[in-house]
Amino acid sequence: MNRKNEKVLGVIGGMGPLASQLFYGMVIRKTEAYCDQDHIDMIILNHASMPDRTEAILAGDMDTIIDQLDKDIAYLASGGADLAVMTCNTAHSLIDILRERTDIELVDMIDTAAAYLKQLGAKRVGILATDGTIKEGLYQKACARYGMEAVLPSDEMQKKVMEIIYDGIKDGGPLTPEDILPIEKEMVGKGCDKLLLACTELSCYRDIFGLPDIYVDALEALADIAIIKCGKKLKG
Repeated sequence: MNRKNEKVLGVIGGMGPLASQLFYGMVIRKTEAYCDQDHIDMIILNHASMPDRTEAILAGDMDTIIDQLDKDIAYLASGGADLAVMTCNTAHSLIDILRERTDIELVDMIDTAAAYLKQLGAKRVGILATDGTIKEGLYQKACARYGMEAVLPSDEMQKKVMEIIYDGIKDGGPLTPEDILPIEKEMVGKGCDKLLLACTELSCYRDIFGLPDIYVDALEALADIAIIKCGKKLKG
């Protein structure tokens, strides 16, 4: 299945499904390709029945998710994947545990996004993420490693972030381009020079409405590094 100097990408998706299809489209659109055969070979596992990661973190019970992700990685590896990504920021709280259980490379979206922010010259990064991602301190730690300061929304604005994620994208409820504006205003007021979309549902929100350049999408950063790691070039 492998082509010379190229790797097969495994995708653990379904967390959520809209974000997974968005990632697939990103990889296709961003790969320098002139025919079908120039694109990356991918195995996409849409594991939509995966328990909610934030609920599991808040409940202090991640064992079921660890077990299911472990099996997903093994499934992708058995199908020929050389490396794998998870299209869920919150699930990356488990990446060190999962890496100990597999021989294939697991690409870290958290570190990838933080490295990209550093490359952009960010100094104060507003973290827009699920309660679970924030509780685990995933991006707070990653920003600190790269010499940046992570800034969190107030409780009121964090509630609005969760409403966009769960009531809007996941539940299919009404959304408008204005929903994110109070969050943006608060974070800019706190001195943030970049706002990180650190939940893949927020990546979907950006895809629907478009957002200004102050926003950086962790999912897009993951798509970029996946293309490169699979032996392809980024378009443009």
